[in-house]
Amino acid sequence: MFTSQGPGVRELAVQALSSVERGYDLLAPKFDHTPFRTPDRMLDAVEEALAEREGSFDSGLDVCCGTGAALGMLRRLCRERVTGVDLSAGMLAEAGRAHPDGRVELVRADALALPPALGDAYDLAVSFGAFGHFLPAERPALFAGVHSALRAGGLFAFPIGAPIPPGHPAWWAVAGFDAAMRVRNAVWRPPFVMYYRTFPLSGVRADLEAAGFAVETAPLAPFGRLPSGPPRWRLVLARKAA
Repeated sequence: MFTSQGPGVRELAVQALSSVERGYDLLAPKFDHTPFRTPDRMLDAVEEALAEREGSFDSGLDVCCGTGAALGMLRRLCRERVTGVDLSAGMLAEAGRAHPDGRVELVRADALALPPALGDAYDLAVSFGAFGHFLPAERPALFAGVHSALRAGGLFAFPIGAPIPPGHPAWWAVAGFDAAMRVRNAVWRPPFVMYYRTFPLSGVRADLEAAGFAVETAPLAPFGRLPSGPPRWRLVLARKAA
């Protein structure tokens, strides 16, 4: 799963026993050499879908931007302001090195408490690969903050995968990971919140609508469909009322 440039077993163990913020500070220099970085294939599919449906935007916000994998996409989609927000100073430092020309603004902040200065300023908000770090009870605060950051008519977009069928080998893998994380967090402090099965579309849709979004989804065609028919990946499109 990891290249020779990625973290070793000891480094991953230290990260796993740290807080989320400290863990990502430690992992940041090698993060892009792990499978945790959002694949370019996913970024390209989302960019193509947004460009086809919406055209371009004035300003874009990447919530939990990490090392900045999606910031290039936002720069192409947005004519003006592009901002990345993340809790980890180490991840933001890597994002700054990836985008050194000054067009991207980087802000260190908790996604559950976005700075007021970001309010009502963006036409597009995106997020990739970060929702496992938020417990279901935290989703309302997360979505309320994104809602506040968007202008009237602004769009919050992110991909979400189809549920893994019970009994599939991948189901057992993620269920085992989640169970191990629950045990880890029960016996060790500080907690490291990261779960794979806490972000179902039905609950996410309900929380987005409660936050004031109108929600629709669109299939991400490059990933195809399941044998039963549904798309393997959807793009959630949550729009703030105009």
